[in-house]
Amino acid sequence: MHTLNVDVAIIGAGTAGMTAYRGALAHTRRVVVIEGGPYGTTCARVGCMPSKLLIAAAEAAHTIAHSARFGVHGGGLVVDGAAVMDRVRRERDRFVGFVVEAVQAWPAEHRLQGHARFVDDHTLDVGGHTRVLAERIVIATGSRPAVAEAWRRELGDRLIVNDDVFAWHTLPASVAVTGTGVVGLELAQALHRLGVRVRLYGRSGRIGPLTDPALQALAADIFAGELPLTAQAHQLTLRREGDEVIVSSLGPDGQRVEERFDWLLAASGRQPNIDDLGLEHTALPRSAAGVPVHDRRSGQIGGSHVFLAGDAADERALLHEAADDGRIAGDNAGRWPDIRMRPRRAPLAVVFSEPQIMLAGASHAELVAAGADFAQGAVSFSDQGRSRVMGRNQGALHVYGERGSGRFLGAEMLGPAAEHIGHLLAWSAQRGDTVQQMLDSPFYHPVVEEGLRSALRDLNRALRMGPPPVERCLDCGPGA
Repeated sequence: MHTLNVDVAIIGAGTAGMTAYRGALAHTRRVVVIEGGPYGTTCARVGCMPSKLLIAAAEAAHTIAHSARFGVHGGGLVVDGAAVMDRVRRERDRFVGFVVEAVQAWPAEHRLQGHARFVDDHTLDVGGHTRVLAERIVIATGSRPAVAEAWRRELGDRLIVNDDVFAWHTLPASVAVTGTGVVGLELAQALHRLGVRVRLYGRSGRIGPLTDPALQALAADIFAGELPLTAQAHQLTLRREGDEVIVSSLGPDGQRVEERFDWLLAASGRQPNIDDLGLEHTALPRSAAGVPVHDRRSGQIGGSHVFLAGDAADERALLHEAADDGRIAGDNAGRWPDIRMRPRRAPLAVVFSEPQIMLAGASHAELVAAGADFAQGAVSFSDQGRSRVMGRNQGALHVYGERGSGRFLGAEMLGPAAEHIGHLLAWSAQRGDTVQQMLDSPFYHPVVEEGLRSALRDLNRALRMGPPPVERCLDCGPGA
């Protein structure tokens, strides 16, 4: 067996691992990145990029199908499933290619293929062929879809996860989707708009990551209005008959309802890839779920020389968070024992459904749990000028501010252009802006952001720091 001595060993070459490599490399050249699978990040290969490619095709189909409301009439809508998936795969491969090229440009001695397991606190066995002795280690092993083993046994190859969708060569006739979180909602709606017969199943009744009760109720109404949705599937059972999946659940009337599909897409969350790392051979502190306990500001696990980054931490499974995790963990692993604490950016999350969903800054649930003294402002997009012009006038925005200081705390939104408004609000939360400072900023007319101004005016009044907002939506005309 070959033995390799390094200052820093990084387990995983995904987004967190790649940024950890760059962080560590600023301090030492004795670095190795260990990868047990193919190169190419989760985002590029099976996550954010291929899913957005599928969603883009679905948006095009939806626009054509609903163009008559603008007085525009085209020919009949035809979705070429093979062409849709061909573009998804080609563009996906292009994004993956960029990542692979970046990794292959690293010095050969900095790359090691094989599955890594801890032998002890400083030693890793890699694929049975290499023993890595590392002064410091970064765990950046990512995550994978969480699927019940009983479902796998029952459904066999009729059960798929989101990774499998992007290997399709054409669109199927029907798919059942379990899980009403981000992945399930995005893929179910996209497939539905592309003509696939879909039903989305949930258990809790919640839709997406929204925590504000009023917005949750609104989301349930809006998505149920477009998408076949069973948000509270009681006593859900699955079985396979030939090449079909039969999904059965109790309806609101207590009667059992069955429906047949070609596939079951399991999208009920993800689990960190930490169960086969040999962590039991280390002295690292772990949670009840087995995840190493670490400080997000430093990446450090306990007071040890081992650091945790990205989805393996089982916290905020988002690319920009993984990149920040990796940068912090890699820098600290490289400069060890001179550990630096790094402030984290304001939270920001986006769901690319239609209408879009976003959370920026502190969520409603976080504020309530913290006992924060906050007020709320709101706006509906049903009558908002620019939203009505585009025919995308669904949803609402809730903004939260601190009583006394008038500081903006956070927001949740279901509506048009949420991906863009979310950035504005996350920036304000990170700067510590007051609601009045935000209102003093320029707003063009007519834009969706005028709806944000209406919500901020409502919030400023609730904070008792501003006049009563003008009635109706004067963002639709002069004097706004």
